[in-house]
Amino acid sequence: MMRTTVGWHVELEFQEDDTHTRAAALVRLPDGTEVRAHGHASRHHTDANQPRVGEEIAGARALNELAMQLLTKAHGEIDQASGRTSHPIHI
Repeated sequence: MMRTTVGWHVELEFQEDDTHTRAAALVRLPDGTEVRAHGHASRHHTDANQPRVGEEIAGARALNELAMQLLTKAHGEIDQASGRTSHPIHI
């Protein structure tokens, strides 16, 4: 059995103000395909201003959306190649 190492390049970028954090996630697949997703976090006015926490929440939401898009893409490719409907497992 031959083993192959494959890498994916993932980028996260954040835009922030005093109460909102927006995250943009991008993954570049080896075939040149790019999948993009976004996440958002809002700070309640009574919470301490902790930009890192907003980045973690917005980033996690963007990565979760990215994961769901990748699952949908993979199942579409399975369906196309097999001629049947695959059943995605939800994460």
